[in-house]
Amino acid sequence: MRLPLVASLAWQDYRNDAWLSACSVLALVAVIAPLLVLFGLKFGLVSSLTERLQTDPATREIIPLGGGRFSSAVIEQLRQRPDVAFAIPRTRQIAATAQVGALVLEMLPTAPGDPLLGDLPVPEGLDQIVLSHTAAEKLAARPGDLLEARFARQVAGRVEEQRTRVQVLAVLPLEAFARDGLFADLGLLEAAEDYRDGRAVPALGWEGETGVNEQRVYPAFRLYAGSLADVEPLRVYFAAQNLLVSTQANTIAQVQSLSRNLSIVFWIIAGLALAGAFAAIFAGALAAVARKRRELSVLRLLGFSTGALLLFVVIQALYSAGFAAVLSAGLYGLAEAGLNHLFAQVPGEYASHLLARHYALALVAVLGVSAVAAACGGWRVARIQASEGIRDV
Repeated sequence: MRLPLVASLAWQDYRNDAWLSACSVLALVAVIAPLLVLFGLKFGLVSSLTERLQTDPATREIIPLGGGRFSSAVIEQLRQRPDVAFAIPRTRQIAATAQVGALVLEMLPTAPGDPLLGDLPVPEGLDQIVLSHTAAEKLAARPGDLLEARFARQVAGRVEEQRTRVQVLAVLPLEAFARDGLFADLGLLEAAEDYRDGRAVPALGWEGETGVNEQRVYPAFRLYAGSLADVEPLRVYFAAQNLLVSTQANTIAQVQSLSRNLSIVFWIIAGLALAGAFAAIFAGALAAVARKRRELSVLRLLGFSTGALLLFVVIQALYSAGFAAVLSAGLYGLAEAGLNHLFAQVPGEYASHLLARHYALALVAVLGVSAVAAACGGWRVARIQASEGIRDV
């Protein structure tokens, strides 16, 4: 028998048993819709937490603890690693300060690709800076303003000071850097360190000791991993180099553990629910064959094979599964909108969220389970003989 004929007959019979068909659809909806809501909550919650960690540069920052000795070549090797997104040397912290107005600001080196700056312009040369949000507020400074930075040192018991004018290129968002600070080209930090060490800075006209040509050694660096998954391997790498670093590996591990635990809970519940749905569809197919034995025997008399009769039962189960999947998706859409309205606080984040591939996977799973269960339960059609339908013709 051709598939369209079997599908048409199955649909006509499905419509005639409208109340029973509706009950089978609602029984499946009672299983599918809660699973969609549960998985939507799991995926939305974990995705939002992971995205929040991924977009926060501080989560991927590797901070060296204690003093170290790093040459420019070593920092360049770190920068070339595939798991490193950004690396730049840092001068001594005690020398990396500048007084701007009444504020003493922490100075941090920056360069193109700095995760904290994002799309903001990057300072170049010794006369450009980017201010933190808190520093800009206290100084009432805006992009384009010219500020005077002062650097002091103590020589032979007397305090000396040099000044230079710098232009504010941009102001960092508060969430990017919450302290009073400025971001500048590494050359400005090296100039401040040299001046405080008593050396001359010809580029700025600052006098001091000359003729010192030793290779510069840095005590620390600013480094950001390429992704959340790269943080722990980098920590292990530095540990192997006998360098103690501070990372957010524990926070990342907690989110990953939450994802695994929620996945285990979901699949346990989903497995039990699908087993129940399988049993219900199996029993429904058995009951349908017993209830429609006379009609099926007439179809056998008309020449329908065992496979065609089994396909008849399976197609009716697929009708119920298809309607249930569509209705469940609609109910989940309403639940998702309500949950996100109630619980999502940050734009772009979701308390509950599903992607198109999740809907497709759910549809395939529901149709597959329904088809297998109906085929197992409807196999009794093989026992129906054509002779049983003769009395009904």
